Amino acid sequence: MSTTTYRKLIATTLTPHFREAAEIVEEPIPEPGRGEVLVRNLYAGVNATDVNITAGRYSADPELPLDLGAEAAGEVVAVGEAVKNLEEGDAVVTGLLGGGYREYQIVSARHAIPVPEATPEALSVVVSGLTASIALGVTGDMGTDETVMVTAAAGGTGQYAVQLAKLAGNHVVGTCGTDAKVELLRDLGCDRPINYRTENVRKVLREEYPDGLNLVYEGVGSSLFDTCVDNLAVHGRLLSIGYVGEYVEGLERVEQPRIYAKLLGKSASVRGFFLPHFRRYFEEHTQRLFWLIGQDRLHVAIDPKEFIGVESIPDAVEYLHSGESRGKVVVQF
Repeated sequence: MSTTTYRKLIATTLTPHFREAAEIVEEPIPEPGRGEVLVRNLYAGVNATDVNITAGRYSADPELPLDLGAEAAGEVVAVGEAVKNLEEGDAVVTGLLGGGYREYQIVSARHAIPVPEATPEALSVVVSGLTASIALGVTGDMGTDETVMVTAAAGGTGQYAVQLAKLAGNHVVGTCGTDAKVELLRDLGCDRPINYRTENVRKVLREEYPDGLNLVYEGVGSSLFDTCVDNLAVHGRLLSIGYVGEYVEGLERVEQPRIYAKLLGKSASVRGFFLPHFRRYFEEHTQRLFWLIGQDRLHVAIDPKEFIGVESIPDAVEYLHSGESRGKVVVQF
């Protein structure tokens, strides 16, 4: 190995303002232990929840410094003892918290998923794809011939939700914020893209879907969450996979009747979904997603804007939160 050190991004303070928290540090490249591999990251995925990690929201008592990033795609460059399923040169994807925003990482061999090639498309499966697949299929009890709405539908995980809902034989409604995203959603098979900047979402739903929404994949929060709840059908289910609209500035305080007044009369439900709670489904759903991609039945949109190097990560996170991104935002190392 020609170099002995690598760079990674850590959080040195707890704040949802990613750039304020992030600091680049340099460390010696470690040696893999028994059952471990050393991976040289080639790409890392950017997620809306990166600001939740820097805010310390995923731990009751977070300790600083925090390693940042999650999913990555890379190449195995060293193998520890007792590793039989991987060897040097293999392409893998990983999805461990703290493993993404660094040039090298040590990972248990059982947590490194072999792939034909380390690509941005491959890494998007690990968090974005699994969130959509497991949330819809397991927590959401998605069926066929339902009306499924996806918010932030042109984003990294929304694009998966749109396509998986269509593959299951459903009518899909998707919200987004630009005309370019509307075109992307049409290309992905979305039946009714809604540009919330030029159309009133609540009005569209009430006029075009008077029977309501059977299933909602909701990751924006704020008033859009309220609109989705108000438009649930009888037995409708709303999956709350995040609330990106309130991640940075904090939770909005509202005064209105408690939500059960809206749910009870429809036998409707709101169901939270946090990916790490569903590890037992990871292998099954990962295999299916890669199979669908290999069969050209599932297409992964990667945002064309380039972010190169550890130093570009704060720019990439802010770009994602600007609302301008289309598809998965990726950093290249």
